[in-house]
Amino acid sequence: MSEITPASWTALTTLEDRAGAEGLGDALELQLEPDGVGVFEMEDGSGLWEVGVYFAEAPDETALALLAAAYGARPFTISEVPPTDWVAHVRRELRPVEAGRFFVYGSHDAESVPADRVALLIEAAMAFGTGHHGTTQGCLQAFEALLQAERMPGPVADIGAGTAVLAMAAAMVWEDVPVIASDIDAVAVEVAAANVAENGLAGRIECVEAAGFGHPVLTEAAPFALIFANILKGPLIDLAPDLAAHAAPGGHAILSGILNPQAEDVIAAYTAAGFALADRLTLGDWTTLTLRRS
Repeated sequence: MSEITPASWTALTTLEDRAGAEGLGDALELQLEPDGVGVFEMEDGSGLWEVGVYFAEAPDETALALLAAAYGARPFTISEVPPTDWVAHVRRELRPVEAGRFFVYGSHDAESVPADRVALLIEAAMAFGTGHHGTTQGCLQAFEALLQAERMPGPVADIGAGTAVLAMAAAMVWEDVPVIASDIDAVAVEVAAANVAENGLAGRIECVEAAGFGHPVLTEAAPFALIFANILKGPLIDLAPDLAAHAAPGGHAILSGILNPQAEDVIAAYTAAGFALADRLTLGDWTTLTLRRS
């Protein structure tokens, strides 16, 4: 399958505070009607917030400059993105990933799936986590280590599930355990549901749109024996009390999306919430934590 995107434009700036960044994001949505706006805390430890805007046509540079000045942001950097066949590009770059018993692959590598692995099909076109990022690999390796250490049958939640690769890994291993995959992004939830069906797990994993545990399905299924949360440091720390409230006593949490220098802050937040550090894995720039609920 080919998916060639037409030329588009991006505009990026940074601010020093979250409120200003979110305010600028809202103003861009209202005044310029772009194709997309993203507001993110930068992961380099600078404390800055990045605002990214996406346009199908060349943007109004004067309007962007005025909005940046109004919110105390740096001038926007505007770039044209040429037409690109992203699916073909991703397929050229991505190879199957092995993490213990788990084998993550795209359909273009279907002939290479070993018979003795738990195979997880993630299409390259579905860009919410293909399993190749160090955080997803770390979560799968941490899950493998947990499986080797003890048996933990019980409900599983995958918070910020993206493609639902972690939810599917759990459902493949534990056939009779309820598994819920949630994401704050509606498109990600659609992608997760499509992946679940493609892997023959329809009816085994429930995919819901939710911020954190803010959905009745998650509330009713708690307490969870295992919770995956592969997001970012800030949201992970904010989530700690709620995650603890939804975790079973003795249950585990596997957390990632954490840059190595950020790990101690996340550990401190979860220790305060009633967890103890069980394991710590570093892959490149990223840390994955396994914690046990007291």
